[in-house]
Amino acid sequence: MAVILQRVVELFIAKRNEKWMKHIGGIEKGEKHYKWFILLHCSFFISIMVETAFKDRLFNDMNYVLLVIFLTTQAGRIWCIHTLGRFWNTKVIVLPRVALIKKGPYKYIKHPNYIIVAIELFVIPLLVGAQLTAFIFPIFHLLLLRIRIPREEKALTRVT
Repeated sequence: MAVILQRVVELFIAKRNEKWMKHIGGIEKGEKHYKWFILLHCSFFISIMVETAFKDRLFNDMNYVLLVIFLTTQAGRIWCIHTLGRFWNTKVIVLPRVALIKKGPYKYIKHPNYIIVAIELFVIPLLVGAQLTAFIFPIFHLLLLRIRIPREEKALTRVT
C-alpha cells in the first residue's frame, strides 16, 4: 500500500512538472505508448493483490536481502527525481535548447530510472510472495522500453 501511495505522489509531482515544462515550451513525444505504461503499472499492483490474496503468507517471512534491494531502489528513485528536479516526468517531454542533465545518476547511466523500475517490478512482488508477477512484469517492462527508449533518445537528440 505504501508503494501505491508513493506512486500516486510521484504522479502528482510529474503532472506539476509536465504543466511547468509545457508552459515554458516543452514538447511531448511518444504519447501513443504512454498509455501502455499506465496499464502496465496498474496491472502490476492488481496482479500482486490477486496473486497474494490466494496465499497464506505471513509478513514475518520477510526476506531482508530483497528488502535492502527495494530500499536501495527507492533511494535511487529519489536521487533521479531530485537530480532532474522540475524536469523529472513520467512522460517524454523535451525542452528546445535545454541541455541534457548529466549529473547525479545520469552522470553514470543514461536511463537510471528505467533500471530502477525493472528491479522494482521484480523485487516488490517477491517481497510479498507474488512470484508469477515477479516473472511476468519485468518482461512486459523490457518490451515497452524497446519502444520507449529509442523514441526518447530520438526526441532528446533532435531537440537539444
